[in-house]
Amino acid sequence: MMTEQDAAKALSDAELVPCAEMQLMDARRLVEACLSADVPALVHREACAKIGCTPKFQVLVRPEDGPRVATLLQQRWLDSIQREGLVSAAAPVHSATAPEEDGEPPCPACGTAAPLVEGACADCGLQLD
Repeated sequence: MMTEQDAAKALSDAELVPCAEMQLMDARRLVEACLSADVPALVHREACAKIGCTPKFQVLVRPEDGPRVATLLQQRWLDSIQREGLVSAAAPVHSATAPEEDGEPPCPACGTAAPLVEGACADCGLQLD
């Protein structure tokens, strides 16, 4: 398992891109999952200039690690809906690489099949491009 120090060293000179934006606790959990999968990641606070805006945190990774993080997010989502009993473990799940009827592949995190907005899912904001 990669440590936070290993990740900081691996990312020190790397180009970083946000792959998710969420509350701090969720961002830390995602970073832990990334480190467990040997994907270097870190939490970055994104300042909001709006009055009354709640703090948001970004999980930053190297661009080439984006697909691996997307797979982690999809698996976490699937595990969550299975725990809630919304789908059985044996139920078929759409593949994140299979295009839907309109030709757009579904988002690996939320399943939305829509054109990307500035490289991110139009529904959940997962950075995919």
